[in-house]
Amino acid sequence: MDHVTNLNDMHLFAKVVDHGGFTSAGKALGLQTSKLSRRVAALETELGVRLLNRNSRNVSLTEAGRLFYQHCSAMVEEARAAKTVIDQTRATPQGVVRISCPLGVLQIGAGAILSQYLIDNPLVRIKLDATNRRVDVIEEGLDIALRVRLLPLDDSDLTLLPLLPSYRVLAASPALLTLYPKLEDLDDLASVPTLAMANANDKYQWEFLTPHPIAFTHYPRLATDDLQTLREATLMGVGVSQLPLSLIQKDFAQGRLVQILADWSSPSGSLHAVFPSRRGMVPAVRSVLDALLAGFVR
Repeated sequence: MDHVTNLNDMHLFAKVVDHGGFTSAGKALGLQTSKLSRRVAALETELGVRLLNRNSRNVSLTEAGRLFYQHCSAMVEEARAAKTVIDQTRATPQGVVRISCPLGVLQIGAGAILSQYLIDNPLVRIKLDATNRRVDVIEEGLDIALRVRLLPLDDSDLTLLPLLPSYRVLAASPALLTLYPKLEDLDDLASVPTLAMANANDKYQWEFLTPHPIAFTHYPRLATDDLQTLREATLMGVGVSQLPLSLIQKDFAQGRLVQILADWSSPSGSLHAVFPSRRGMVPAVRSVLDALLAGFVR
């Protein structure tokens, strides 16, 4: 490997030239003149050339020193510019934030929150992976992943920020209920067509905690990993579905859907954000988290 000259010594040499001598440079840098002189002398020895002509009053550049100084001075400016970039990044939200988010979460508000955030923060760009798969935050280099999970949440090395409780309810369209008017108990649900979120094992159960714990096995006419498609099919009367309350509250209020078997409650979940650590978090990531928290709490 090629030897690289000590960058600190190059910086000190440039400062001696900028200040016109060792004494002035030492005062500016807070270093003893003798120590500064030894460092520059060591640099000359390493390079094998004289960089400065010295006398009792001042110093002047040799030809080799003049050429070397041009590069040292450029290096100092680049270092200053690099520090400025980091300072700006730490002070103002800017740069790219990489986020993973399930499709359904985008539909219940995350999409609108992130769009408004971009309007409010013109220096930030968001790379959004809209996916229902379980992502690896560290392996995939993500800043934030939004997840919906049943409580209690799994232990994780990631930092977790709860955003919104998630409650699932059974819903049907008024048109479907005219065909199946006697939906008064869970047993009555066995004869009704159902809809469900798709899963890998192709086994479908709705779990309930009250009036007593039970898992209701069913065979959905439609299984999909898109909540919006599931909602649309429910609105059209294709079948009964179990949907997040936050997704269909307006449908209930406007009479497009009806909650059925309300006494049968399902386990609650949580919409939360996970991210590697708060330590060293840049303002862009921190402010996106703040925007998500404020948006969902509101």
